[in-house]
Amino acid sequence: MRYRKNMRKAHRIALLAAAIFFCAAFAAVRDELFLISKNLDIFSAVYRQVSMNYVDETNSGKLVKTAVDAMLDDLDPYTEYVQDTDVEDYRLKYVDTRYGGIGAAIFAQDNRIFISEIYAGQPADHAGLQAGDELVAVNGSPLARLTPDEASRLLRGADGSVINLEVRHVLLDRLDTVALTRAMIRQPNVSHISLLEGGVGYIKLDKFLEQSASEIENAVNNLQRQGPLNGLIIDLRDNGGGILQEAVKIVNLFVPPGELVVSQRGRNSAKNRSYRTMAAPIAPDIPLAVLINGHSASAAEIVAGALQDLDRAVIIGERSFGKGLVQQTFNIPYNNLVKVTVAKYYTPAGRCIQALDFHKGRNGKYAHVPDSSIHAFHTKGGRIVYDGSGIYPDITVEKRANSAIVSALLAQRLIFDYATFFKSAHPHIAAADKFMVSDTQYADFIRFLADRDYHYLSDTEKQLRELQLQARAMGKSETVLQRFDALTQALRGDNAPVIDRYRDEIKEVLGAEMVSRYYYQEGKKAFSMQHDDQLKRAVGLLDLGKAEYYSILSGEGDYRTIGKPETVLAVTPQ
Repeated sequence: MRYRKNMRKAHRIALLAAAIFFCAAFAAVRDELFLISKNLDIFSAVYRQVSMNYVDETNSGKLVKTAVDAMLDDLDPYTEYVQDTDVEDYRLKYVDTRYGGIGAAIFAQDNRIFISEIYAGQPADHAGLQAGDELVAVNGSPLARLTPDEASRLLRGADGSVINLEVRHVLLDRLDTVALTRAMIRQPNVSHISLLEGGVGYIKLDKFLEQSASEIENAVNNLQRQGPLNGLIIDLRDNGGGILQEAVKIVNLFVPPGELVVSQRGRNSAKNRSYRTMAAPIAPDIPLAVLINGHSASAAEIVAGALQDLDRAVIIGERSFGKGLVQQTFNIPYNNLVKVTVAKYYTPAGRCIQALDFHKGRNGKYAHVPDSSIHAFHTKGGRIVYDGSGIYPDITVEKRANSAIVSALLAQRLIFDYATFFKSAHPHIAAADKFMVSDTQYADFIRFLADRDYHYLSDTEKQLRELQLQARAMGKSETVLQRFDALTQALRGDNAPVIDRYRDEIKEVLGAEMVSRYYYQEGKKAFSMQHDDQLKRAVGLLDLGKAEYYSILSGEGDYRTIGKPETVLAVTPQ
C-alpha cells in the first residue's frame, strides 16, 4: 500500500514538474514573440516618419535594404537579404547556373565592357566573337560606365530571344552590329574529366549546385569505361561549395550505406539533423585522393572532411577555408529572399571546422578560432584530426605564389592583350596538352611589352614603401622622405632583367591564356595540368604501388596526426 502511495506521489510530482516546465517554455516563447512584435512596431514607426517627414526625397526600397543589411551585418557574412531584383543572380550563384544568354564572360576596364572568355559552342562562339572584343551596346542601350553585373542583366534573356550587339573588334578597331539568338546556357559543375598516366582518373568539380552528384557519377562511369581505373582524383580546389545534399550524395558514391557524412546543429532544434549514406556506392574500393586549397569551402569541406574522417581518401594540397556554417533560404513578402545561417555542421568525427568566430571584435573584423579553443578528434581508424581550422590535408603541397612581376602583368591585362594579338596572327597552335610557349613566342611577347607602360612593386619596393610610411608617421623631415622616393626610383630601373629571371613562370601563365583562345576552358585546364605540382603529387601517390596511400589511411608514423595546432588543450574522448 505504501509503495502505491509513493508511486502516486512521484507521479504527481512528475506531472507538476512537467507543467512547470511547459509553462516556463510557453512564457519564454510568449516573451520572445512580444519582443519581436515590439521591435517591428518600432522599426515600422521610424520608417514611416522618415519616409513622410524627411527634408529631402527618400528612396523607400534603399532605406529598407540599408536597415536590413545593417541588422544582418552584425551576424555573419553569409546571412544576407536578397531583393527581388537580385533573385535571379542569387539563384545563378547558389542553385543552378542555367540562364538564357550568349555564352560569354565579361569584365570592365576604363568604364568599358570587354569579353574575357567565350564558351565553346554557344551563340557568341558561333557568331565569331572573341575574347578581347568590346561590347559597346545591347539592343541600343550603351554599356559604357556599367558594372559587369549590370551589363550581364542586359545580355541575359529568354531562351530563343534575339539580341543585337554593337561590338568593336579590338584589333580591327571596327564597330559591327551582330544579331545573336540567346540560348540556354548551363555551366556544368564538373568542368574537366581525363584519364591520366597509370590509369588514374581526374575529375574537376567547380561547384555543388543542382546535379553535381549526378555529374560526378557520370564522370566516374565514363572513366571506368575507358579502361581499368586504378585510382581517382577529385579536384575541389577553388570550389566555394553549394548545396549540402549534393555533397552527401557525392560521398555516398564512394562510401557504403549507413555511414554518417555530416550533421548539423543550431539553436532551433528543428534544424538539427544528420545525413547518412543511403545507397550502394558505385566505386567503394577505388583508391581516392581529394585536392583542396584555401578557397575550398562549405560543401567542398564536407566532402573532404567526411572522406578524411572515414579514412576513405587521402587529402592533398593546402588547408581549406574553414566554413562550418549551414545556410537556409526563406521566401519573404514581395518576392524577396533572406538567407540565414541556421546551424553549424559537423564532420563524422564530430568536428566543426569553422575557422572564424563570426562575432566581430572591437576592430569590426572576424577573429580566428584560437589554438587554445581547438579540440582533437579521431577518424574512424584512429587518426587524430582537429576542429576550428578548416580541413588540413594529409599531404601538404603549397602552391607557388605568383611573383610580383607576373601579378602585375596579369592585373594590367598585358598577358590577356598579348593572347588576343597572338590569336589574330596565328589561326592554329599545337594541341592544348602538347603546347609550350617557344623561345620565339616569348621573345615576341617581350617586344610586345616594350611599347607598353607597365609597373609593379617588387618585394624590396614594398618593404621600402612600408618604411617610408613609418617614417612619415614618425614625423621625419621632408628631406628624409625624398630620399625614400629617390631610392624607389633607383630600384625600379630596367624591367628586362626581372622579366628574364621569371621567364619560366611567365611562359606558364602566358601559355595558359594563349591556349584558352583556341581550346577554351577545357584546353586551358589541360595545359595547366602539366605544371600542377599538387596534381602531380596525387598522381604519384595513386600510381606507384600505393604503399604510401595505405600507410597514410592507416595512420602510420607521421600520418597519425593531421594538422596539429601549436596548442591543444582538450581532447574529445572516443
